[in-house]
This record gives sequence, structure tokens and C-alpha cells, in this order.
Amino acid sequence: MAVIQYNATGRRKRSVAQVYIKSGKGKIIVNDKDYEAYFPRETLKMIIRQPLHVTGTIGRLDINARVSGGGLSGQAGALRHGISRALVEMDNELKPKLKKEKLLTRDPREVERKKYGQKSARRRFQFSKR
Repeated sequence: MAVIQYNATGRRKRSVAQVYIKSGKGKIIVNDKDYEAYFPRETLKMIIRQPLHVTGTIGRLDINARVSGGGLSGQAGALRHGISRALVEMDNELKPKLKKEKLLTRDPREVERKKYGQKSARRRFQFSKR
């Protein structure tokens, strides 16, 4: 008997997460490490578990993910987005719950680029009249 696996891609800032979901015991593996070891902060772990809590599937699915780019915060957000999309691919009945919590929306906020003649994106160099 073949185990059916569902996959999806999640994005946030500069991070991209490839997420694979299958039925199991609730293990979450990120880049071949346990997610508890990969993400040190408790808030990041909460962000990752959020779609599972909303749908009530925590402890019933094994998640294997490959994340790249950005920092830990962006990677956690990308992982949350990918898990949400994979859950919808697995069971379309979960879509209204996830949509209500805004977990299927890709957060479009990106870092604004630095402009020439300025210190950063918006900060100017100190003006001197004389």
C-alpha cells in the first residue's frame, strides 16, 4: 500500500519552503533536522504549528520541509504558508478554516531597497546648511 504524499510551496520575504505532508505521528522535519532544533525561538515554533492547530490535525500528519533563503522569521512564515497550502491540497474542506485565519495569503511585504544618495531606504544623510 502506497502512502499518499501532498506537497506545496510557501513563501515569505526572501524565504521559500517546499513542504511534503503525509499521514503519520506528527513529526515535523525541516532541512533534515527536527523543527524544535532548527527554530530556537518558541514564537517561531508556534507560527509553524498554527495551521495544524486551526485544522485540528496536530499529531496526525508527518511534515517534511526544505527551506532556503532569508532568515529564521521568514523561513517560519514560509513554512506556515506551505503547510497551509498542502493541507488544502490534502483536504479541500479545510480551506474555509485556513482562509478565515488568513493562513493561505502570501504576505507581500518585502524589504524596501536602499536608494543612492541616502543612508538606507528612507533615511537621509544629515543635512548641513553651512
